[in-house]
Amino acid sequence: MRLLLMSDTHLPRRAKALPRELLEQLPDADVVFHAGDWVDTATLDLLEARSRRLIGVYGNNDGPELRARLPEVARVELAGLRFGVVHETGAARGRERRCAERFPGLDVLVFGHSHIPWDSTTDDGRLRLLNPGSPTDRRRQPYCTFMTAAIEAGRLTAVDLHRLPLRH
Repeated sequence: MRLLLMSDTHLPRRAKALPRELLEQLPDADVVFHAGDWVDTATLDLLEARSRRLIGVYGNNDGPELRARLPEVARVELAGLRFGVVHETGAARGRERRCAERFPGLDVLVFGHSHIPWDSTTDDGRLRLLNPGSPTDRRRQPYCTFMTAAIEAGRLTAVDLHRLPLRH
């Protein structure tokens, strides 16, 4: 099972459209995750129309229309792995401990908000935390980013961070 992970698209404020490199991944993805801060409903409509399965949440910059269509936290089981999606997880320091306490029983937590790519595992190895960064707003990061991953035999594999070319 192939996964596509993104967050913090902030359209149309930070970019006019999703990057071509990300859109090219949609046909290959069995499941698309979006960890909030869509900003516009057009992006949600586009991903709903083009994705086989979309799992998304709203973020702090999402207004009433998006909040009416999306949950704050989403949970789903895929091929034997329990996923959670949330926008905010707080400060980097202590994140693994806080998320393990807040989301017991999950195998993978996809989150956003910081625009900073993140891939870590709790000390006990039970919870993997993934932040794909932002494909449209790099903030203080060197690149805009998104992630792809796969599930094989009940395990998360092939987690890749994709760096996008700088826009001029």
